[in-house]
Amino acid sequence: MAAPLPTPDSEALAHSQQLVQLIQNEIEKAGGWIDFAHYMHLALYSPGLGYYSAGSRKFGGAGDFVTAPEISSLFGQTLARQVAQVLQQTQGNILELGAGSGKLCAQLLLELQQLEALPQQYFILEVSAYLREVQQQALQHMLPTDLTARVQWLDELPPTFRGLVLANEVLDALPVHIIKTREQELQELGVTCSSGTFGWQARQVSSGKLQKRALELNLPPDFQTELNLAAPALVSSLSAMLQHGVILLIDYGFPRHEYYHAQRSAGTLMCHYRHYAHSDPFLYPGLQDITAHVEFTAVAEAGVANSLNLLGFSSQAQFLINCGITQLLQRYSPSEMMAYAAVAAQAQKLLSPTEMGELFKVIALGRDYANPLIGFRQGDKRHKL
Repeated sequence: MAAPLPTPDSEALAHSQQLVQLIQNEIEKAGGWIDFAHYMHLALYSPGLGYYSAGSRKFGGAGDFVTAPEISSLFGQTLARQVAQVLQQTQGNILELGAGSGKLCAQLLLELQQLEALPQQYFILEVSAYLREVQQQALQHMLPTDLTARVQWLDELPPTFRGLVLANEVLDALPVHIIKTREQELQELGVTCSSGTFGWQARQVSSGKLQKRALELNLPPDFQTELNLAAPALVSSLSAMLQHGVILLIDYGFPRHEYYHAQRSAGTLMCHYRHYAHSDPFLYPGLQDITAHVEFTAVAEAGVANSLNLLGFSSQAQFLINCGITQLLQRYSPSEMMAYAAVAAQAQKLLSPTEMGELFKVIALGRDYANPLIGFRQGDKRHKL
């Protein structure tokens, strides 16, 4: 039997109820039903109320989940080797999408300084005003003034860009549609509301982009899954901006043949609340994260369709090994047992197949970039997309 989730305090519950009312109003305006992508967008991004827009702690031990930069500075230090290669070839800058707590930005800039490969500017595109404030405070604490001066926050993508575009655990938070095959009918699961309580309701999908994408997948019968139309759209926008450089996307997910495998018939939708993972997206709206795994084949196809080159695809473990994480571990002396044991345990979480090593993937798309990327020199699995 699963352990019960922690109960929010009265202030958090009141906050959640405000968001419930907002979503309920949206459902009523739409005639009593909205698709799940709309619900997910409201739950995560409604100004001042959505999960990523409000002020609760999200990352780290006191939050709801832990990302790789929160686990260990080794992540950013290792990634910096790949970043440095791209910056050297492009003479460009860094653009990070959704910078979370700001730790990855700090890790990269400190390590790039050591490598004598600093960019002139480190841009952060952050849609959450709250997280932007968190990042600004964190970087002021973690970085010297000369490095914080290189960081600039953006409200939208720049019209043109050269260098490295980086997104760590961004694609999984993009709103998804939920579809289900039932006998000979394709259905979309949407959200209704009765007396302040949300529930599922299916509607037939008979036309449009969602139907076209679903039919192309040739899904098994009695199969429920997610379709992320926002991820290919984001890749298209990044392609329109990128003049010369690399887009590096890191997230958990699968190639298409694994994502839509018959054994994954309930989909991948998952919610995270205070380090508990569960499957109810209607619980505590605004207080929990809602995610879906990434279907990387669609990401690659969107890149190629927008004249980008597919430069690499691998597990996070293989990528970090290629970039030299084991060499970086040598900075820590085994004679200092406590410190070495701690960093070795962190590396294990990043690399182990039972932790983040295999579930998390790295995909690279590029324009006018011919040199092989060091992160994919061994174990490149582009052929499996």
